[in-house]
Amino acid sequence: MDVLLIYDISEDKIRNRIAETCKDFGLHRIQWSAFTGKLNHNLREELMLKISRVLGDSGGNIRLYPICSKDIKLFREINRVGD
Repeated sequence: MDVLLIYDISEDKIRNRIAETCKDFGLHRIQWSAFTGKLNHNLREELMLKISRVLGDSGGNIRLYPICSKDIKLFREINRVGD
């Protein structure tokens, strides 16, 4: 299943470790604090456990949204590179 993971974490070290964890799970960065990719139920649970451990007692907000195949077909993107 496709997923969208977004986060808001103020501490640089933790934010970078979470980004690396997302990459380790095969997710692709689409914005500075947003990743997308395909994860089954077990991998989604494992990813969130690992991210929770990395976050520890630090402040932050992490959201993982599963996206069904019907909705992912509606995906549209505008990506323009300016001068």
